[in-house]
Amino acid sequence: MTAAAMQARVPQTPRQSADQVREILIVDDHPLMCDALALTLKISFGLKNVRTARSLGAALDQIRSQGAPDAVILDLNLPDARGAEGIVTLRRQLPDVPITMISADLDGTMISAAMAAGAQGYVSKSLGREALVDSLRRMWEGEHVTPDGYAPEQAEAEDAAKAELARRFATLTPQQMKILRLICQGKANKEISYELSIAEATVKTHITAIMSKINARRRTQAVLLANTVRLFEAG
Repeated sequence: MTAAAMQARVPQTPRQSADQVREILIVDDHPLMCDALALTLKISFGLKNVRTARSLGAALDQIRSQGAPDAVILDLNLPDARGAEGIVTLRRQLPDVPITMISADLDGTMISAAMAAGAQGYVSKSLGREALVDSLRRMWEGEHVTPDGYAPEQAEAEDAAKAELARRFATLTPQQMKILRLICQGKANKEISYELSIAEATVKTHITAIMSKINARRRTQAVLLANTVRLFEAG
């Protein structure tokens, strides 16, 4: 992603120093990964408070109850969020907090989608301790960090368009995001109504609002736009 496109999409104010990061939230459903990462961060950065959450929903609950962390490390695939959805949702709650996507999936289009959605960086789960610590330090000082060898596959204009689209998705309410996810799964209004235990008329009202927010005229177009930024699917 080019520098100009980055500047167009990044809402947060760069941090002057990684030393300002004192409280981190790790969102990963693998207990061993969470524990190992938390221990690494405590030792490497001298942190006393490293919070963990096993799902996106748990992370949001924790942010509401305990406040915003100074930085977030987010797994690509969670029980309740895949692809760029986690970043889009967290970016709405944490507009000024650096969010690092961590994954074993180094697909170029997924990295592009994550960065366009507002990630400060994207790192591999296979990184060694020193490389991981260095990458996080650089991100917390305001740099955008991606895996070695990664090269954006889209032109600058397309990068900026994806970033704008991700911002539009970030305006959806949690309920609207659930409904859009079900639309992308091919569910009809009646099925969405049953699954979410809401009236079919309420579903239609939400869909009208979704279409307006993301500037889509048809359900198929909404699905295409969601797929463009890899909103619900990592692979």
